[in-house]
Amino acid sequence: MVIEKLKQKRWLKMVLYLVVLAGLSFGFYLLLGYLMAYFNIPLDRFAYTAYLLVFGVTLLSNLGIFVPVYFHISIMMAAAKYWDPVLVALAASVAGTLGEMSGYYAGYLGKRIAQLENIPGYQRLVGWMKRHGPWGILLISFQPILPFDVAGLLAGASKLPVWKFLLPCWAGRFPKYLLACYLGPAFLGLFPFPPL
Repeated sequence: MVIEKLKQKRWLKMVLYLVVLAGLSFGFYLLLGYLMAYFNIPLDRFAYTAYLLVFGVTLLSNLGIFVPVYFHISIMMAAAKYWDPVLVALAASVAGTLGEMSGYYAGYLGKRIAQLENIPGYQRLVGWMKRHGPWGILLISFQPILPFDVAGLLAGASKLPVWKFLLPCWAGRFPKYLLACYLGPAFLGLFPFPPL
């Protein structure tokens, strides 16, 4: 009975957390659109700057380990509304993949610093990573809910080669970001807010 309540509480916290992150991203998207309209920013001259901004913000938000900052999604969606969504998704996926190297190297070096072997379930997770390796990274990278940092830490701790980490990470992120760039502005257009 107590365990069920704890599991239920954990799920409620996760749902609340996702709702708050979605609300913050949506608000940030509206703020960016409002600022662009208010300051009358000429969009045709700032395409390369927008791609660079998407790259930089996505890189910084993915450098943090266990700090899920999803503001880069709202910047991607705002940029994809005005500029080429494929280039926006490409810039974001490359930056996100490079940013995840912090988790990989934290796992790679952390095994020497911390005694990770004493953590319950660690050997099972490392075995799973060695068995599924790049395919597991691709799957975790594509899905939008679970934090990817755990996969980076496990890939580094299990000494998976860097290229077997980077390629599946990018291959999972690019279609996910491409979907966000194409479907995000269309989805947000369904709400009764003024168009940006």
